[in-house]
Amino acid sequence: MTFIKGKHSIHEALIANAGIHYIAIAKESEQSAQYIIQLARQKKIDVSVLSRREFHQRFRLSENQQIIAKMAALKTISLKEFTAKQNNEPVLICDHLEDPYNFGAIIRTAVASSVDGIIIPQNNSAPVNSDMVKTSSGGVFKIPIARVNNIKDAILHLNSLEINIISLSEKGEKTIYDYNFKESNAIIMGSEEKGISRSVLSLSNYILKIPINSKIDSLNVSSAFSI
Repeated sequence: MTFIKGKHSIHEALIANAGIHYIAIAKESEQSAQYIIQLARQKKIDVSVLSRREFHQRFRLSENQQIIAKMAALKTISLKEFTAKQNNEPVLICDHLEDPYNFGAIIRTAVASSVDGIIIPQNNSAPVNSDMVKTSSGGVFKIPIARVNNIKDAILHLNSLEINIISLSEKGEKTIYDYNFKESNAIIMGSEEKGISRSVLSLSNYILKIPINSKIDSLNVSSAFSI
């Protein structure tokens, strides 16, 4: 279970049938959240309107977050289901990305740029929490996500399907502008601290870097993926 907050995130979760069990709203926000209340009740989801004092005592949120929902764990799919849905658009692999803000921003970009889906490891991956959902602008409910026990096994499987494996790393000799992205590709983004692991790099068909102005030392992982 997780809690998500904010009208936009909760509305997107309701539309996606993401497994919301309960919604609480501060009385002051009841009128502006009528579209959420109506949709929730259509779906037979409990909605409680609480006094401002009771709401903030129970949930301890800031003044501009006067709505919260309790949601089931995010639905993920198997690698087999994931590849069955693959239709020649890019695939994203996150190699132990742990920051929910980065992961949320990456998901938002992935949805905007028609990425087919995202593969993440079972362990040591960013939590699906309110911050991630909000940063993704609800995008987390609009893209298939596969959890796998072993990233390397997933890469080998994708490669067997003639999907090119591309690691985005400063270790690359060629840049992203030297590569034709029209082919079927899986793009790997590494963790915030360590980047892409050596064992994963060794399985890559291509290692590409982003050329950046010398005035900047490096890029945030979500900014790099956006480029």
